[in-house]
Amino acid sequence: MDPYIYVVIVSALALLAYYFTLLMAGLARGRFKIEVPSHSGPPEYERYVRAHHNTLEHLVLFLPGLWLFAYAVSPIWAAAIGLIWPFMRVGYALGYHKAPEKRLLWLYISMPPIYIFVLGSLIGAMVQLIKG
Repeated sequence: MDPYIYVVIVSALALLAYYFTLLMAGLARGRFKIEVPSHSGPPEYERYVRAHHNTLEHLVLFLPGLWLFAYAVSPIWAAAIGLIWPFMRVGYALGYHKAPEKRLLWLYISMPPIYIFVLGSLIGAMVQLIKG
């Protein structure tokens, strides 16, 4: 079996985690009666929007980093490390929906995979270049 299938699964889980934040922000728009195109409303509503936007900001780094690391280092390691991110981002969103301070632990756990992927893929690529 192609080991990249695990990276595909983690990628799909990451997209589902993002979609969860999108869905929750959309439902909150209706619950708080926020007219389109506004993103302003009570703090409770704005936390849903921020959780969604923050997840998108991290997704832009996570997905390419995951695939770069899979290619330059190892698809198995990429999938294993990356599996943390989708679950932590859902926890982040659920915590943020309750109160801003309840998001922090989830945020701190979701960030290292991104750093590992970006720096690890750069180092892995440089090692491959040097080895020829």
